[in-house]
Amino acid sequence: MRSLGLEGRVAVVSGVAGGIGAAVLRALVAEGVLVAGFDSNPAAIASIAGSTGGTVLLGRVDVRNSQEVEEFVQQAEETLGPVTLAASVAGVLHTGLALETSDEAWETVFAVNTTGVFNLCRAVARRMVPRRQGSIVTVASNAGGIPRHGMAAYGASKAAASLFTRSLGLELAEYGIRCNVVSPGSTRTQMLEGMLGDGAGEERLLRGSLETFKVGIPLGKLAQPEDVAEAVLFLLSDRASHITLSEMLVDGGATLRG
Repeated sequence: MRSLGLEGRVAVVSGVAGGIGAAVLRALVAEGVLVAGFDSNPAAIASIAGSTGGTVLLGRVDVRNSQEVEEFVQQAEETLGPVTLAASVAGVLHTGLALETSDEAWETVFAVNTTGVFNLCRAVARRMVPRRQGSIVTVASNAGGIPRHGMAAYGASKAAASLFTRSLGLELAEYGIRCNVVSPGSTRTQMLEGMLGDGAGEERLLRGSLETFKVGIPLGKLAQPEDVAEAVLFLLSDRASHITLSEMLVDGGATLRG
C-alpha cells in the first residue's frame, strides 16, 4: 500500500488542546511528523507537553491574533524546518437562537472559527508558495452545510471557513498546494460531553429530533476524535495527492450526503 509520505515533514496544527486537535497531533507524531502545535489554553498546553513523544514544538497562541500566528509559524520553520503541512482545528461552539445571539457571541465564534482559519492558512501558504509544495486541511463542521436549529452563528462560521479554504485551494493549485476540508458531525469531545449531560442527551442526538427538524446519526454512534484525525491525515498525505478543494464529511451519515 502506498505510504502516507509524512515522515520527517513539518506540520503546524492549531487547537491542539482540544479533543480533535489533540488527536490530530498524536496521529501526526505517530507518522513521524515534526509538529508545531498551538492553543490559547496555557494549562492544557502544559498538560500535553512532554506526553506526546516525537518532535513537538508547543506554544500558547491566540488563533484570532494574526501576528501571534505569524510569529509561531516562523518559529516552527526556524526550529523544525520548512512547513509543508497544516491543520486548522481550533474552534469554539456556540448554540442558541439567532435572535438571542449577542454581538459578542457572534463576533467570538467568527473570530475563532473563521478568522482563525484565515490567519493560519495565510501564514503557512505564504511560505509554501515559493517552495511549490504543501497541503492544508481545515476542520469545519457538517453544521456548515445544512441548516441547524439553534446553531445559526456556529454553522455560518464553519460554512465560511470551508468556502474560504476551498477558494484558497483554487488559488494555490498552480503551485501544487492542496487545500481540503474535513467536516465532522457530533464527536465525543469534552465540548460535546458538556452539552449532552446524561445518557438521554446522547440518545436524543443519535435518534434525531422532529421538533428541531434534525436527522439522527444513521450509524448509531458518535465519532471519536481519532476518526476525524484519520481523515485529516489522509487528506494531508501523499495518498490524497490528486484531491483538492474537497470537503470530507465524518458524521456517520448525519447529513444524508457524501
